[in-house]
Amino acid sequence: MPFPGGLWWLLCCRQGFTLLRRDYAEADKEAGGEAEDEDEEESFELRSKADQGSLEVNLTQPVRTSTGSERSLLASDEMCSLIVEKGQGQGQVEEDPDAIVKGWLQREVRGSVKPSWIRPRKYWFVLTQDSLDYYSSNEKGARRLGMLVLTSLCSVLWPDKQTYKETGYWSVVVFGRKHCYRLYTEHLNEAVHWVCAVQKVIDSKAPVQTPTQLLMRDIEENYESPEILEQIYRCNPILRYTSSPLYAPLLPFPYGSVDQSAPSAHGYTTLRDEAVKLFNSLQQLEAERDPGPLIQGILQTCWDLRPLVDEIYCQLVKQTTEPPAPGEQGDLRYWQLLTCMSCTFLSSLPVLRFLHFHLDRTESRFPDSEMAKYGSFIREALGKTQGRECVPSLNEIAALIQRQEMVCTVHCPGAASYSVAISSHTTAEEVAQELVSRLDLSQSPNIFALYEQSRHYEQPVGRAMLVADVLTSLAVEETMRDSSWRLCFKHYGFLDTENVPRDSVEFTLLFEQAHEMVIRGYVPTSEEMLQTLAALRLQSLNSDFSTHAPFPRLEELFPTSVLHARLQAPQQAPASTKCPGPRFRAGLLAGALPGGLWGHSLAKQQAEQDQKLRGRLREEGASMMAAIVEKWKLLQGMGRPEAMAAYMALVREWPAFGSTLFDVAFHASLVGTGPQRLWLGIGAKAVSLYKPGEAEPMDSFCYGHISSFGVPDSSTFRLSIGDRDLLFETSQVDEIAQLLNMYLTSLGTRQTPRLEEPAGHCSPVDVPDSGLPLPQGLCFAPDLWSHQPDASSFPS
Repeated sequence: MPFPGGLWWLLCCRQGFTLLRRDYAEADKEAGGEAEDEDEEESFELRSKADQGSLEVNLTQPVRTSTGSERSLLASDEMCSLIVEKGQGQGQVEEDPDAIVKGWLQREVRGSVKPSWIRPRKYWFVLTQDSLDYYSSNEKGARRLGMLVLTSLCSVLWPDKQTYKETGYWSVVVFGRKHCYRLYTEHLNEAVHWVCAVQKVIDSKAPVQTPTQLLMRDIEENYESPEILEQIYRCNPILRYTSSPLYAPLLPFPYGSVDQSAPSAHGYTTLRDEAVKLFNSLQQLEAERDPGPLIQGILQTCWDLRPLVDEIYCQLVKQTTEPPAPGEQGDLRYWQLLTCMSCTFLSSLPVLRFLHFHLDRTESRFPDSEMAKYGSFIREALGKTQGRECVPSLNEIAALIQRQEMVCTVHCPGAASYSVAISSHTTAEEVAQELVSRLDLSQSPNIFALYEQSRHYEQPVGRAMLVADVLTSLAVEETMRDSSWRLCFKHYGFLDTENVPRDSVEFTLLFEQAHEMVIRGYVPTSEEMLQTLAALRLQSLNSDFSTHAPFPRLEELFPTSVLHARLQAPQQAPASTKCPGPRFRAGLLAGALPGGLWGHSLAKQQAEQDQKLRGRLREEGASMMAAIVEKWKLLQGMGRPEAMAAYMALVREWPAFGSTLFDVAFHASLVGTGPQRLWLGIGAKAVSLYKPGEAEPMDSFCYGHISSFGVPDSSTFRLSIGDRDLLFETSQVDEIAQLLNMYLTSLGTRQTPRLEEPAGHCSPVDVPDSGLPLPQGLCFAPDLWSHQPDASSFPS
């Protein structure tokens, strides 16, 4: 039985049928839905800055309706939409004088999943001062298929080369409130033209304000009117606590993101989406038994996405305003997060004023409560918070939750460790001054500082660095490098090392710092001298020799680099001799064996050589320790102070004593010469250059002859001596510049006369005799420190 004509038509057609590669009804439906959604969303969230309506904004917290797709407000007529009303589906392409740019572009259809060989569809786009519209064609009477209203929150992405390589098209991406237009063209200049035109329209729009911003302004204007303020809070639930989810940010954020073209390393989406996600995390805090990890995660998100800092402050103010159970655990969780935020981030000035008003209001309404105590702590923290280097650690968060100080352990070489109470705002200079006071070093002319120190590396901590950040970074270093790091208190500037009393704590610090230089191989001298120093070190630690005395490891007494150099020196001689016979036989064997077997044979040979080397090192180490013990036995009867004084008397003979040495690569001006590895010594009176392993400097420059210094880039340090510029490559350019600046500053404040000396020459420092006789067998010749430098090693 044949179907009736009307029924047959219904079966053969659909609402949006495809004809000649065009979807008609579906496109029309999409366009209508876009326009309606755009109008609805914009009218909910934003209103023009020029609209300065009545005092009552009269908004409710946005909630989901039963359909799950619409938002409702109690009094939406109070808001003025920025959407320019246009007839939907009735637009016609005519000679519109408001059109800025128009032309053919291809657009991806939203939600379509198509094979890569199907191109996006082509539409006629028209950019006006209010919107970006697209039509089915450029003919008169063509149907308008969609409209994206442009406000100051819209954003546009520039075309990227990666998309062109993959698709053969240059892309133009425009982000609106709910929709994103991904447009394509085959010509780069056309894509750039559209991007510039759209961005110009966006920049011309007046800034928009959310209801929260408008209410913040109203609260500030009526700060001295309690009745009006209470009316504002009573009539605007958006200012008060809510247990419902938040579906839109409290502050305006750009639609889309400038990073949409590349996926985020942390998986972040747009700022608007992240703001909503963070509010959900805030609500989870109420039931958390251990809030530390979640608080740290929120702080890390704000650290990575700095524009969200103001948003989180506003969300926390909202959730701590008229909560259902003031002072209970759920409410205090918000105050604890607000405390951590106040010690980590600074907000913008309008949000900061709003936060201070909220703190005053809470303290006046709930005096002597936990909330008031948190408010007082937060207000004090906001006045001290500066830029942080990282988010607080879990230990710091735990202390902030309790509103307590942290305890920092600082190690002093040769002395006991000291515990110092610190807050989130304590600087390294403040801790150093505290230790100077405790150790009675305030009269010393030398300068002290904190150091980050591991077994093989140390660096000074900047004076303005927050100790809390330093401790957090050291904990991360221990986890990543599997090494032990600690904070140490040491000499930083050696302005006067000759007049330090031998019975003082400073002399002990100086002795320990000199010993560190010795065991790290910075003191070039003979093995016999190093053995003598090691024996004196043992005498200072254990007094007279005893078989029951604890023996430190060899690397704590003697520079092991000397043993490595001794063992490697004989192995380098055969390498330089030519022996064609064995090399020829090895080449034949390498060609005869498979690559895997030959590589395995070489690896086995290398392992055997390494094992032999370790065995020889153990033998040499045992022999060296025996020689040190024999010299230690000769020190019978010498007290600990005398051993330390004798040790210092020997080390002071080194010309570089009192200088801080940096490993640098010096670039000479000679053509064809590579960088030369040197030691750059920064002292109180001069800057010197040393060849590693040589005691005497290659050259030395008094501060009066240094015209300038600077840091051209992150790995280059420049030192200007007269008309010469010396360039050094190093990873410690900042430390060198800071130390030089410190010495120059100290020279300007000491008021000491300076003799005129020829350039490149500094007067030697007179070292007083220690007056301590060394036992027989421990003395050394006076020329052990004297090594004449090569006259041609430093170009003039």
